Amino acid sequence: MPELPEVETVRRRLEPVLVGRRLDRVEILDARLTRPEDPLAVAVELVGERVEAVDRRGKYLIVRFESGRALLVHLRMTGNLLHVVGRPEDDPHRRAVVQLDDGTVLAYRDVRRFGTWLLAEPGQAEPYLDARLGREPLAQAFTTKRLSEALAGRRAPVKAAILDQRRLAGVGNIYADEALWRARIHPLCPAGELGQDELRALHRGIRAALNAGIERQGATLRDYRTPDGGSGRMQHEFKVYGREGQPCERCGRPIEKIRAAGRGTWFCPNCQPACN
Repeated sequence: MPELPEVETVRRRLEPVLVGRRLDRVEILDARLTRPEDPLAVAVELVGERVEAVDRRGKYLIVRFESGRALLVHLRMTGNLLHVVGRPEDDPHRRAVVQLDDGTVLAYRDVRRFGTWLLAEPGQAEPYLDARLGREPLAQAFTTKRLSEALAGRRAPVKAAILDQRRLAGVGNIYADEALWRARIHPLCPAGELGQDELRALHRGIRAALNAGIERQGATLRDYRTPDGGSGRMQHEFKVYGREGQPCERCGRPIEKIRAAGRGTWFCPNCQPACN
C-alpha cells in the first residue's frame, strides 16, 4: 500500500503539471471509485474545475480547485496516477481518465479496486480529514511531546499504535518497521510504556524513515509507480522490512519476522530487544 513517502512523491510530481490546468473531460469507468456517489454525476461536476493546488494529508492526495472544492484521492493498495501526453495505452485496470486543457491526460489505474475518489464541497475537506487522521509526522509541529501525547495510555504494541492513522497520519507497515529499527525499539513493546529516551529515538526514527522514502521516490514492491511511470528506489535500502534471515547491517544478526498488529513485522532481535 502506498504510504506517506509514496503519496508525497506523487504529489510533488503532479503539482507542477496540474496547478493552473482545467479539467476538460472526465471519465470515471468504475462505480466503486466514487461510491456511494454516482460516477457519472461526479465526472460531470469535475469538468470545468481548475486546479489551484495539490496537497497531501497522511495517505490522501488532495487536488484543490479554484472553486473551493477538493478531490480527495486515496490510492489504497494498488492505485496509481499516470500523467501522459495523449491517450494512454489500453489498460484493463484503468478506472478513470481526466483530459486536461493542455492536451495531457491523467489516468487512474487500480488493480484491486480499493482506491477512492471523494469530491468535497467547499469547507468539507478539512473536517472530513480531521475526523480520520492524526498528526502529520513530518510537520514542524510534530515534536517528541506530540508523539508522547499520541501514544500516552496505549497498551497496544508500539507497532500497532504508530499504524493507527487517527493518531499518526501516513505511516504504514513498511515505514513503521523501518522507524522502529532506527529507534532500536521492539515492535511489541507497549506504546504507553516507552520512556522519554525511547520516545525521542522513535520520533527521530519515524521522520528519518519517511524522509529516506521520499528522497528515493518511495518503494516499488509490485504496483506502485510514479506519475511518469517510473519506479521508486527505497526497496533497495530497507533495513529490516522483507529481509527475514538476512544480516542486520548494524550488528550482523539475522533479521526475524513476527506478526504485530495483524501484520508481517520484521526486526533485529539484537538491536531491538524485547521489552521487560
